[in-house]
Amino acid sequence: MRSDTEDFTTRARIRDAAVLLFGQRGFAGTSVRTVAEAAAVSPGLVIHHFGSKDGLRAECDRFVVDSFLGQKSELSGAEAAAAIQGWLSDLDAFRPRIDYLARMLTDTSPAADSLFDALLAGTAGMLEEQVAAGIMREPIDPQVTAAYLTVYGIVPLLLRRQLGRALGEDDLTPELIRRSTLPILDLYTHGLYADDRILTAAREALDRTSGPRSDKGQNDPNQDPDPPVRAAS
Repeated sequence: MRSDTEDFTTRARIRDAAVLLFGQRGFAGTSVRTVAEAAAVSPGLVIHHFGSKDGLRAECDRFVVDSFLGQKSELSGAEAAAAIQGWLSDLDAFRPRIDYLARMLTDTSPAADSLFDALLAGTAGMLEEQVAAGIMREPIDPQVTAAYLTVYGIVPLLLRRQLGRALGEDDLTPELIRRSTLPILDLYTHGLYADDRILTAAREALDRTSGPRSDKGQNDPNQDPDPPVRAAS
């Protein structure tokens, strides 16, 4: 009979094989048999430990999210960056988790939603704190700003190959992150446009289309209806 330690080692080996294959091929493209072959166990043993392929996926989700978030319910931008840098410091060891995380975030699993929600909560908290401290301007819509900043932070994970190619790297390497630091901070600090003309034009355009106008020309199908004409007495 196997000891508890041996069972845990086998379970971890199956989980690690699944993280690698799910990250490379996707959940639908990976069978229990393929995972079993990679872990050098029987398909029956995979089912014995995890109950089903869905159970195995849930275990992989928990493992990858916990290794990224720890036991926190939210993660600040600085903590997320530190976690990514830690993984990038040993790409060979952490690439399977990076691949898995990137694929998971484009999926519809509860774990993906929980991870995004944790990142979003951390970003929203960071915005609120830095606005209160006078470091950031008050956003027009803090909820929208937090959501887009969170998405922006995730995109380098999802498109790291294309980002690396564009900047002459093989992947999202520490060198690429270092090179990107000042240009991104410059963009956040000074903005992109030289003045507010485009913002003003967009605001005026949105104001014009936010409701019906009462000054449209005759026979305009979108004009306000004219009051009924009273018949001559």
